[in-house]
Amino acid sequence: MTNPGPEENGLRWIADAYDTSFTLTLAENLSPYELLCRVGAEERHIVPLTRSAAYELLLRDEEDPLGDLDFLDREDEATIAGLTGAGFLPAPPVTIVRAGSVAGWAYALEESHDHTATHLAALSERGRAFCVHRDAKGFSRVDHARHGEVVTSFEPGLPHLTHGVPAEAALGFVHGGDEPGDVAFLRFLEGELGIHLPWEETEAELLAAAFT
Repeated sequence: MTNPGPEENGLRWIADAYDTSFTLTLAENLSPYELLCRVGAEERHIVPLTRSAAYELLLRDEEDPLGDLDFLDREDEATIAGLTGAGFLPAPPVTIVRAGSVAGWAYALEESHDHTATHLAALSERGRAFCVHRDAKGFSRVDHARHGEVVTSFEPGLPHLTHGVPAEAALGFVHGGDEPGDVAFLRFLEGELGIHLPWEETEAELLAAAFT
């Protein structure tokens, strides 16, 4: 992928940067630590990881030597012990959730799974929460919760698959045109929430938790 320029640092670029599958979660009035804890992480097991480091951990086999991990100094026993105790090693976790903050919101990114979506009600207790997920087959789903209750779950462009309040009534979102559904909704969120998430920030170290 070509690195997005400043004018592209909204939200839509995520669908290109994570071209196979991704989950973006936004939770209003939470810190990154609070987001991770509300989706099941223990605070003492939260560590900073870059996207590339998280990807290496997800792709490795348990038998692979630690020296194969580019980001890790195999002589750094403290870091290795911390990653092992937090569930990143030796076996690869099912998913890694990385979290940061932007403009009054906590955000979380996952490479392929949608662990955060199952906790959306808890993530919305202080306001609103959104989860945008695209699976490996190219299907997308949006979940929205507000003040502790899930309001709607829908597949953009497929209104007959909606659970809860229709997207148009709940959010004022109508999918039209040729744009993929997840991209259209990310564009919608950019305008509605005024959120612009820097690509460079999401590639750098964010707080991370492993889930097995």
